[in-house]
Amino acid sequence: MGKRRSDKPNRSDQKYDLAIVGSGSAAFAAAIRARDLGARVVMVERGTLGGTCVNIGCIPSKMLLRASDIYYQTRNQPFAGIDTEAGTVDLRALIEQKDALIKVLRREKYEELVGTYGWEVIRGEAAFADDATLEVGDRVIKASAYVIATGASPAVPRIPGIEDAGYLTSTTALSLDHVPESLVVIGSGYIALELGQLFHHLGSRVTLMQRGPRILREYEPEVAEAVAKVLVDEGIEVITGASIQRVERTQRGRKITLVAKGRERDVEGEQLLAAIGRSPNTRALGLDRAGISIDRGAVKVNDELRTTNPGVWAAGDVTGGSRFVYVAAYEGTLAAENALATAKRVIDLRAVPAVVFTTPSIATVGLTEAQARAVGHQVKTSILPAEMVPRAIVNRDTRGVFKIVADAATDQILGVHIVADNAGDVIYSATLAVKFKLTTRDLVETFAPYLTMAEGLKLTAQTFGRDVARLSCCAS
Repeated sequence: MGKRRSDKPNRSDQKYDLAIVGSGSAAFAAAIRARDLGARVVMVERGTLGGTCVNIGCIPSKMLLRASDIYYQTRNQPFAGIDTEAGTVDLRALIEQKDALIKVLRREKYEELVGTYGWEVIRGEAAFADDATLEVGDRVIKASAYVIATGASPAVPRIPGIEDAGYLTSTTALSLDHVPESLVVIGSGYIALELGQLFHHLGSRVTLMQRGPRILREYEPEVAEAVAKVLVDEGIEVITGASIQRVERTQRGRKITLVAKGRERDVEGEQLLAAIGRSPNTRALGLDRAGISIDRGAVKVNDELRTTNPGVWAAGDVTGGSRFVYVAAYEGTLAAENALATAKRVIDLRAVPAVVFTTPSIATVGLTEAQARAVGHQVKTSILPAEMVPRAIVNRDTRGVFKIVADAATDQILGVHIVADNAGDVIYSATLAVKFKLTTRDLVETFAPYLTMAEGLKLTAQTFGRDVARLSCCAS
């Protein structure tokens, strides 16, 4: 048993079946499943109910991305005979509309569900007093099992001067009251690309800087190359191999001094956005007192989502795994079932789709070519430029690429990687193909609606056996 963190008198609450720390997607999924199982549940939240996705993540960012895309297309549409104009951007009005949407969805999808399902919510900072007790202010919470679902927060790079100079994060960038004249973005992952292109489309001059040799380092090289070309063609400056030396505040904004390609240079911007990823929220939880191990700040869990404390489970971003809201919800449900029953369900993330909401969007599922080879597959791949897809042609936007990774011996589809308009919608079909171990031949023999982007998936599969440029429309 760990030592109590204080000797002050505490008011002891009745014991619960499940205590959940956090109130985001993983936490709510865990609470709903626990109530379905008849458990008495308490949820502890230190801030705003609903977590990252509805308040400061998925919902607000995707709404603003859609708005910025419409604005950009109005000024850059490719069709003859269509005259479109776009005025100035009133970002304050757009942010107010975003905030109104958040308020509605937070109420309907989170706050009202507490009463619908009937669990208790305690406001305050939760910390483990020992291996089987939580303290929230002067309250002591005892439960048969616990689920940690505290999420993650924007990470900040350790760069001399950045704290004094000031910077934006993915949270604060979504609440600006005007479009900055220029924006420098540190990072080139999905957050950096989405927000960098968002502000570029609204009129900012944007510079992306990345420490590594290319953007999207965990993605297929063909995907990274296609996206980099899109960004550069639109006018976004992309600096790779950047070693940032320092950040300074200036009268016009921020100055970033870096070394790239062997020479030092300065990059200036009105605003600086730090978008290097997210860090799990674990510091205030008193995990050491509960015997819960962490790894680089993330709660360590096994394949049943159990921590090193046998009475505590963890789910969602706090575990440092796949940072998708639908994965968090899946994990929350699984953690609740394992904590309250003898199900011993094992987490399975082999067919998790990922979408980056740039324009065109990026969507992937399954293994990359390198990952497939690393686990022992003999690999074959098929790559199809988006310019070969009829839907892209009639859209007059042929930017992008399709790639299928398959096992050379069995023809089983191992991974699909897409850069294209509506790639996020197409990837669901690919997710089913990966999950249910379909072959490229299965895709070839399946009808794909003509003049949809999903047809690109079938065409890529056909490319394994023939030159699709020599086929008539819809030919199998």
